[in-house]
Amino acid sequence: MDLRFSDEVRRALDSRQPVVALETSVVAQGLPYPDNLAAARACEEAIRRAGAVPAATAVVDGQVCIGLEDAQLRRLAEGKEKLLKLGSRDLAIAVATRATGGTTVSATCELAAAAGIRVFSTGGIGGVHRGASEHWDISQDIAALARFPVAVVCAGAKSVLDLPKTMELLETAGVPVIGVGTRELPSFHSRESGIQLEHSVGDVATAARIARARFETLGQGGVLYTVPPPEETALPKHEVELQIASTLAEAERQGIRGKDVTPFLLRELGNRTGGKTLKANLALLANNARFAGQLAVAYARGD
Repeated sequence: MDLRFSDEVRRALDSRQPVVALETSVVAQGLPYPDNLAAARACEEAIRRAGAVPAATAVVDGQVCIGLEDAQLRRLAEGKEKLLKLGSRDLAIAVATRATGGTTVSATCELAAAAGIRVFSTGGIGGVHRGASEHWDISQDIAALARFPVAVVCAGAKSVLDLPKTMELLETAGVPVIGVGTRELPSFHSRESGIQLEHSVGDVATAARIARARFETLGQGGVLYTVPPPEETALPKHEVELQIASTLAEAERQGIRGKDVTPFLLRELGNRTGGKTLKANLALLANNARFAGQLAVAYARGD
């Protein structure tokens, strides 16, 4: 794969320093400006404070980039041009047409694996959407998690999803879902979901050993680490569920489907909760990045 590395990321990989991949769909489509730019910078800072190097991924003018300069990140955040939302299936189109876009979880997993990066931090993964038995709306993220040897750190799956079905599909795909300091699946904005996890870890060293066993000893695909959002900004599950039901009904009325649902949901939830979900989202992104940085450090030093 033809990859363009930033100088910082290239030096880090050449010297075997810990590196954490970051998606950029949250910058290009997921959050409003300037919150999106602030969130991206906060995630990079959290990773650096943990002792690792951040590597945001994107396609810029048809070039696959691993690590973005500030001007490139700002370009994605400001959105003054048409920006694609890139899953794995969209990468070839973006390269061939010299387009620019932010990478989702599936594309970032693929690019991180190609670059030799073993840890990736995001907000929440995609999965099985509600009503999937009728419209078969299932995210590419599941297939990418199963295929690519990357440890993905998240706050669970996105709130818009059918969480029980998402968990069942992850199990079918052979993706281990491991709680970090919890045995209950977080549900993005909320610390609880009512879904119990079979596996959990209490420290980053154990998490690193599991990832190393999966990737290096067994040669298997990805692993998912779910980190509860910070307690001070997390929302009660019942409050979020009420707002989601109302927002999804509005999305259906407007004919919003597929990859457009999540950004619509995030915008509407922010408006309907007086900014509470936006605040929770920003906090969990940085919190996940912090743990991902620690995980990358532990993985690199062989803990």
